[in-house]
Order: sequence, then C-alpha cells, then structure tokens
Amino acid sequence: MPIQRPKGTQDLLPGTIEQWQYLEETIRTVCRAYGYEEIRTPIFEATELFQRGVGQTTDIVKKEMYTFLDKGDRSMTLRPELTASVCRAYVENKLYGQPQPVKLYYMGPMFRYERPQSGRFRQFHQFGIEVLGADQPVVDAEVISLVWNLYQRLGLTQLEVHVNSVGCPTCRAKHRKQLQEFLTPRQNELCNDCRERFERNPLRILDCKNPTCQAVTSGAPTTHDTLCEDCSTHFERVLVLLGLAGVVYRVNPRLVRGLDYYTKTAFEVMVEEIGAQSAICGGGRYDGLVEEIGGPPTPGIGFAMGLERVLAALQVQNQLPEQKPKLFAMLIALGEKAQNEGFSLLSTLRAQGISVSMDLLGRSLKTQLKAANRLGAQYALILGETELEQNLLLIRDLTLGEQIEVPLVEAVEEIKKKYQRGV
Repeated sequence: MPIQRPKGTQDLLPGTIEQWQYLEETIRTVCRAYGYEEIRTPIFEATELFQRGVGQTTDIVKKEMYTFLDKGDRSMTLRPELTASVCRAYVENKLYGQPQPVKLYYMGPMFRYERPQSGRFRQFHQFGIEVLGADQPVVDAEVISLVWNLYQRLGLTQLEVHVNSVGCPTCRAKHRKQLQEFLTPRQNELCNDCRERFERNPLRILDCKNPTCQAVTSGAPTTHDTLCEDCSTHFERVLVLLGLAGVVYRVNPRLVRGLDYYTKTAFEVMVEEIGAQSAICGGGRYDGLVEEIGGPPTPGIGFAMGLERVLAALQVQNQLPEQKPKLFAMLIALGEKAQNEGFSLLSTLRAQGISVSMDLLGRSLKTQLKAANRLGAQYALILGETELEQNLLLIRDLTLGEQIEVPLVEAVEEIKKKYQRGV
C-alpha cells in the first residue's frame, strides 16, 4: 500500500503554490513599508521554552505539542507558535543592545496536534510580527493597522477587528477574584476544561466556545470592570489612534485570547464564510514574556495569522489573482543535433532571466506543441533538421498562431525583444 502524507498535513503543489507566493510577496511588501525585518528561528526548540513562554495551563502546552526526546535525552518540541522563539532569539542574540524597538516579522510552518478541520491543520503556516522594546499605545495601533492595511491590499472585505484590554497583573488579579466569585455557584456546570481553568486561569473561561460555558459566563465581570488607570488610559489611546488610521474596530470585552502571556491590548480579526474557524489573525501585548524566559524586562506586542485561513478567505471572496503564464517559451527540438543546438540556446536565454523549457522525452512535434499549450507557453521555438540545415529557428506565437523564421545567430536578440515587450 502506498505511503500517504500524515493526517492534518498538505502537499502544496504547482497550481496552488502560486497563490501562496502571491500572499507571501504581498506580506513582504507591507512589512517593508512598515519598517519590519525578517527573522527565522529553528523548527524545534527546548520544550521548556514553550512551557514557560506559552503557559502551562494553555491547551497548546497541555494537549497539542509535538514533543520528543532527542538522542541526548533532551526534551524538544516542534514549534507550536513563534512568539516565544522570537523572544528567545531576542535574548540569546542580545538584540536588546540594539536601538529599540526591534521590529521583526516571520513566516513558516508550525505544528499542533489538533483535530483537523476546515482551516485547521497539524502542520500549518503562520505569518506574524513582533515589536520588542516599546510600550507606547502607538505601537499597539501600528501593529493592528499593519494587519488592516495588509487585508485591504489583499482585497478582503466583511472583516471585523475585535479589540480589548486584558489589563496588567495588578488589575487582572482583581478581575480574577471577581470572576471566581461570580462563577463559584455554577462551577459544576462548566465543561471539564473550564473547571480546570477555574483555579489556574479563570480568565480563559470567558474565551470558551462551549455553549453551556458561554451561558454560564453571560453577565460575568469583564476585564473592563477592573482596569487600573494606567491600563484604561493606554487602551483609550489605542482606540483613538486606530480611528485616526482608519481601522474599523469593535470593542469586545469578552476577548481574552488563548495564551497566558497577554497583557493590556488583545485583538482578533474575524471574517465570515470560512468555516468554523472565523478568526484569521490574533495577537496582543505581552510585556512580561521576555523576562519570563530569562531576559531583561522588555515590553512586547505582536500577532500571528494562519496563512491557510487567509487563503481560504481570499478564495471564498474571489480575491485571488488570475495566474499569469508560467512559461515564456517552449523549445521543440527534433533529433539529437537539434537538441544539442537547442540546449545551448536555452542555456543562453535562461542566463538572461527568460523562462524557457524543452521537451525531455523525445516526443513528436504535434505532442510537444500540445505540451507547450498545456504549460501556458506564449511561444514555441521550433528546431528540426530542416531548420538546422538552413541555420534558422521558427518562432511560433501560440496565442495568435503566427510564425516567423529568424537566423539562429539572431535568435537570442529576437526572443529577448519579444520577452521585454511582454514584461
């Protein structure tokens, strides 16, 4: 029986990968406009990094990580997210010694052992940014406006930006006490996960998608009820700046996000019609994370978005661009001598950046022309025994059906002219 790919993974094949490249190129363009630089970290890290950075009480750490012992009996984990890794790199490489803030972005695969469903995979891809070393509200607003600007460039509509403040450790302690007091009489009605969260991290009960838990927490105290003056002032300033940037947002007091490290600003971007998982971006401020993993006290904020979900939204809204022709020309060489001459011609054209291919199976002229059309080539470069004897190359326009003869010595220049007119 043939070996199949692991459950919850994908093969990204030609015909689809071009959509990914379009999305990735747009992301890079927006990041450059905002002054962000790329960072790449290892695919696997010490398990402790995620236990300390993401949080022991999170579903990611408790249920979803791909963890293994290496040959030195060290516990390693395939990265389930990248914020902790970026903070580790910030500390280990002493980026705090550079002018602050440090503005970074990343793209790459992440791994979580989840139940595969629409928009959710066990190997999935994220784009995210992290800003380390600045705690002003304007940073929060810039991060959210970058997301908004990216989605505008991609043409996505029907978006909702949900924002909230989850407060600092001081005001969160007050909220924790009020929330536990509110939930105590109905604690047994909560789902098993939320009963465990009651003592460790009751705030996350507000984020539970279980209908029963949502009913139990209806009317529960929100973080807004206990925000300290500093957190309240910070949040109000963020909202003012978002308005100035033209970001359409909605304050959602129940938004808490699923990771333990968030403080103050938290946000998500929702889009309809992509299945059960409607969030296509989420993030927030994490002013204690760098210190938690052994670095100096450093404010930070960032977000991550699943590229699979963004592509699904683009597909549903018909916002993916039409694919351009992949191939400029196809060389059709008939016979060994023609193949030798043609192979030399191809090498010259490719060195000049012109996309050309040739038949590698020694097929007939008719079959090779069909292959050229199937590959979307604009031109066929035909070279047979007759053309070799006359030192000619036939250039056939596969769209118009027109054909010209050019001397072999002039072929490169003629093909270059056609290529430059089409660029």
